[in-house]
Amino acid sequence: MKETPINCVKCKHFYVTWDTRFPNGCRAYGFKSAGRPAIMVKKSSGMACLKYEQKSMKA
Repeated sequence: MKETPINCVKCKHFYVTWDTRFPNGCRAYGFKSAGRPAIMVKKSSGMACLKYEQKSMKA
């Protein structure tokens, strides 16, 4: 069974940084990365991101 990749942009913990070398940040894990944080989590732990929470839709 193939996992669907996590879209960090839709996560409430994702943010864009001012650091041009590490433009993607994750508040839940507390790090910045060049790629999407969920990919970094998968590469380092071997597991899918466990902190993903979809952003709430604003009315």
